[in-house]
Amino acid sequence: MTSFVDRTVERFGRLDVMMCNAGFGIYGAIDDISADQMRKLMDVNYFGTFYAARAALPVFRRQRRGHLVIVSSIVGKRGVPYMGAYSATKFAQVGMAECLRSEVAGSDIHVSVVCPISTPTEFVEVMIRETGSDVSRSLGPGQSVEEVADAIARAIHRPVPEAYPYVKSRGLVLLNALAPGFTDWFVQRFGRKPVKGQDTHDPRRDRQDGRDLG
Repeated sequence: MTSFVDRTVERFGRLDVMMCNAGFGIYGAIDDISADQMRKLMDVNYFGTFYAARAALPVFRRQRRGHLVIVSSIVGKRGVPYMGAYSATKFAQVGMAECLRSEVAGSDIHVSVVCPISTPTEFVEVMIRETGSDVSRSLGPGQSVEEVADAIARAIHRPVPEAYPYVKSRGLVLLNALAPGFTDWFVQRFGRKPVKGQDTHDPRRDRQDGRDLG
């Protein structure tokens, strides 16, 4: 990652934005996730972000300006059923970003966390492959790729600590802070369901739905 940043600066003379977006998911209850699966998730989702931030920050400090944009997820602010392993990596991203914002406060270096909800990408197909079995579809609302891209562009144009492409999802974060017990019930109702015992489940629906959790 450092060599990538060095080549970018060599070619363009500076680095304005580092985008951290690498990530995938594995579906299942925590006791169904293997240690190897958890390590792989952390390697890509968290350490990918860490390596990118670690490479970009020295350049930003020399320039005295720059913007680190971390694409996390709404499940990095509030966990949902059967996405605990993925959610843990997204919480890790958010925690690192909060610390970084404090470290660069008062400078022209910005750190923004983007928290999408379900978005139609190849996420579900990858999650099925990495899980090794079918997964249930998300029952909550969704958003388009364009909406996420627009939110990122706005955050770059006018830096903010956190960006929610689906504005109403910010309400889930507030609800969880005020009434975590009630929020447990809420996400159980609208989150993913266990696949076992669902005889009426149609796996083609997931692939057609193609929605991730951010």
